[in-house]
Amino acid sequence: MPACCMNTSINKQGNVRILFLLIVMLPLFAAAQLRVAKIFSDNMVLQREQPVHIWGTARPGSSVTIILGAEKHTLTVKNDAAWHGVFKKQKANRQPQSIIINSGNEKIELSNILFGDIWLCAGQSNMQFTMQEEMHYREETANSQQPLLRLYNPSYIGKNVFNQPFTDSMLQRLNANDFYSTVPWQVCDSNTFKTMTAVGYYFGKTILQHENVPIGLINLAIGGCPIETFISTAVLQHNGTFAAKLKGNWLVNDALPLWVKERGYQNVGNAKNINEMEWGPNHGFKPGFAFEAGIQPLLNLPIRGILWYQGESNAQEAARVNEYGQLQKLMMDDYRRQWHQPALPFYWVQLSSIDSVKYKSQLWPQFRDEQRKLLYLEKNGGMAVCSDIGAQNNVHPANKKNVGERLATWALHNTYGHRNSIPSGPLPVKATWHSGKVTVYFQYAGFLLQTEDKKPVRGFSLDGKNECAADIKNNTIIIPAAAKPLFIFYGWKPFTDANLVNAALLPASTFKMIVQ
Repeated sequence: MPACCMNTSINKQGNVRILFLLIVMLPLFAAAQLRVAKIFSDNMVLQREQPVHIWGTARPGSSVTIILGAEKHTLTVKNDAAWHGVFKKQKANRQPQSIIINSGNEKIELSNILFGDIWLCAGQSNMQFTMQEEMHYREETANSQQPLLRLYNPSYIGKNVFNQPFTDSMLQRLNANDFYSTVPWQVCDSNTFKTMTAVGYYFGKTILQHENVPIGLINLAIGGCPIETFISTAVLQHNGTFAAKLKGNWLVNDALPLWVKERGYQNVGNAKNINEMEWGPNHGFKPGFAFEAGIQPLLNLPIRGILWYQGESNAQEAARVNEYGQLQKLMMDDYRRQWHQPALPFYWVQLSSIDSVKYKSQLWPQFRDEQRKLLYLEKNGGMAVCSDIGAQNNVHPANKKNVGERLATWALHNTYGHRNSIPSGPLPVKATWHSGKVTVYFQYAGFLLQTEDKKPVRGFSLDGKNECAADIKNNTIIIPAAAKPLFIFYGWKPFTDANLVNAALLPASTFKMIVQ
């Protein structure tokens, strides 16, 4: 063989070896990079009055130094490339701070960090509903410059993709690590708040106005999702009542909402370029998937509380309606356990109102009542009633200002100690029958039960179908009844015009109650 050809052959073989070594060593090169968990960025809020956790990855065995204010920690990276530092708790601080992380020649500096309260926003499309869609958006733009309000607002795979298959590129990223996009925290202003959850924005703004401490909002809402996706599979699997939700492929599991499975099948049911995972293909609606992708990565980050607006996808079948309260309680208890915060506040939104002509809302009164009953099991929870601001033919009412502010009313009362305020509209305590009349007693009536429109009381029924006369007397409701009825109903229509409110003009909840 000529010398020139021999050298060419050797060069080719050498290049192949080098290429092979580069491919083999690539994961090690990647692991050598100093990284911080993706929840950390400039402009973020860290939870006040809780130990500060900062974590990430670097080369195994290397040293990582973290500096926060006057406190400094040097750590040795574990064999799995993870590092995790814990700093002393700090009070609320509106003066920007920095976090500096060093490892060898690598350095990460996070700036404009505030200490305040972090609230996690989760649920489905009514929580996802953005400010630029909200009915008060234009007038609110003038108030949107809120330097102490910080927003963490990732997108997710499948957002706004309905009735069609996901693309190959979407399917490749349909895993727990890539499902939510990597985004920085943003300071709230007229541009950044446009795509933020409107409910979360109005909640955060209200808390900020009353407490004057920095507020951080994390938005993990997924349009159309069922509650099951936000519950850990481990919790579902070990629960005798709900373990059936993890049997076989979730797309054909009878223990899950039908509508959810239909939408999921349209997206991934016939996908060929997707890795089959346990319990079927990954999707934002799959049981446990949002927990794994969104909640679990945050469990080292102390938070102040959780806002929850979900239920439409679980409210179309009787079996799903009847189990919902237990499912939400299971989720709340697990979050508190895993966050190591037994008293973690959890505030949820009761479903609003919508007519059943164009939407399958026949079971919404029962669903709203299940949500109400959960209040009596919760010491650290509250429910915003919104049936008075529903849209007759739209599952997404545009008035999210009242929703966010009503959630904030609960938080101000329970979490922030404003005990002189009324956190809720009237909630039924008991109903009694005596001498030809039913008397209904309420909690949170305040000093005045009244009607929102100053017209006679509407919304009460003795059979759940036909409205009956009702009057206000001494902060109770009096209903004539010749014979003792089994139940008293209020707001028992999918789209209700019930009008009972308290002195704070907060509406009464839908309810069905046994008459004593």
